[in-house]
Amino acid sequence: MDNLFGDLRLGTLRLAPLGARRRTRPTALQAATEYTGRWGWSVTAGGPPTRTGGGCDCIATHCAAPGLHGAVGPIAGPGTAVHELRTLCAADRPLLLPAGIHFDVLDVPSQPGLQALVRLERMGTQVGPVLASPAGRLLFFVAPGTAQRLPDLLYRMGWDDASLDLACHGVGSYVAAPPVALAGLGAMRWLRRPCRESAACPPEARLLLGTLAYACHRTRERTPSFAG
Repeated sequence: MDNLFGDLRLGTLRLAPLGARRRTRPTALQAATEYTGRWGWSVTAGGPPTRTGGGCDCIATHCAAPGLHGAVGPIAGPGTAVHELRTLCAADRPLLLPAGIHFDVLDVPSQPGLQALVRLERMGTQVGPVLASPAGRLLFFVAPGTAQRLPDLLYRMGWDDASLDLACHGVGSYVAAPPVALAGLGAMRWLRRPCRESAACPPEARLLLGTLAYACHRTRERTPSFAG
């Protein structure tokens, strides 16, 4: 079992099937049309980056749209007309997905996130959409309401007293959506793209949380600490 939690890198893990990936990078309008039309999600547009290097002025432990959500536009819901999305995406404003409406997002470091993803899929667990952030984080889309229930879920699983690098984005949070790039870091990209089922009904957090928490815990245990 230990081998399942060995070193992994994004480049060594299979990506979404070629048929599900675009050969060219989509425009913000194309992506917004897909998110609202095909996947039934809501979208909005952020403002220009307020900081460089992926930083953010908000108080979130790990922001999923660092520096981009200070001046968000109106939210466009599922089925929004293309001309309205065109207005929303004008002037190359970054495309954001508001969390807490159709999904919440579990946010973990890339290394334990990759380890957990491999383990979950080998166990046959249906994992929902997964985003890879150039800030070194993986974002697992789960059922809405998870952020509010997270402390209780961790308590029930026995992880409430563990020091875990694990956050959850819910109501009031935003996720930078491909093809958005984080300033100075690179582009957001799908590690597991949405499908009709996973977009409409993302998995319950309890199905993923134990494995994610364990992988985060193992990684922290193996990371050496140095006295100053």
